[in-house]
Amino acid sequence: MTTQSLQGKVAIVSGSSSGIGAAIVRELSSRGASVVVSYPFSSLEAEAETVVASLASPAIAIEGDMSTVSAPQRLVDAAISQWGRLDIVVNSVALAVNKPFEEQTLHDWDALVNVNGRGTFLLTQASLKHLTKGSGRIVNICSISARGPPPNQTIYAGTKGMVDSFTKCWAQELPPKYGCTVNAVSPGPTMTEGFAAAGDEQMKILQPIINQTPVGPRMAQPEEIAWAVAFLCEERSRWINGVHLVASGGLFID
Repeated sequence: MTTQSLQGKVAIVSGSSSGIGAAIVRELSSRGASVVVSYPFSSLEAEAETVVASLASPAIAIEGDMSTVSAPQRLVDAAISQWGRLDIVVNSVALAVNKPFEEQTLHDWDALVNVNGRGTFLLTQASLKHLTKGSGRIVNICSISARGPPPNQTIYAGTKGMVDSFTKCWAQELPPKYGCTVNAVSPGPTMTEGFAAAGDEQMKILQPIINQTPVGPRMAQPEEIAWAVAFLCEERSRWINGVHLVASGGLFID
């Protein structure tokens, strides 16, 4: 049985109806945290409610398209309305586009920058005044693409580079004001629905890279990324701040 080390804590995890985000809410819940599960569109409500039903602690599912300016505040308002506190914010939501640079469009730019960059910016900003002072945790899900991108990921890698820089800046600026820590977890290739949708051409590029992973020639499981996130949310991680924790089996070593 997992120790209830986050009992009484409240967490928001953006983009958590599937993939890495869903694995994160399951891990935090298994440690006792109450969680806000977010999903972007009404068509995914059933998927989000399935995640909620699988959790071991109280949870709510909230619709919020993180490409909009209103959704981040909606998630925060839901957490405060339901539980009256907020301890953990995990910026997990992300979109990816895998195309040759010449084929990437302004629509791709707007979609990825608004979700991956602005969504992270606004959710963190909306959360700050509610974070439990002295023990708040902000964890940004970055990507090894921010520092070692493969071909065809110009915009995606750029937005994850933005999140990487957010983390460095916030880790210096926010703890003195809000008593929190700010860290990032960077997954390598991970077996999620989104990664499966990358397409055969992108996998032809990525598979030889994946095969070079020192720990083993495979993609990560979402649960392996979630464990790294939960580690940073623990009370005993209070002295860990500004870390870029790469969870890639050694595929990328900074």
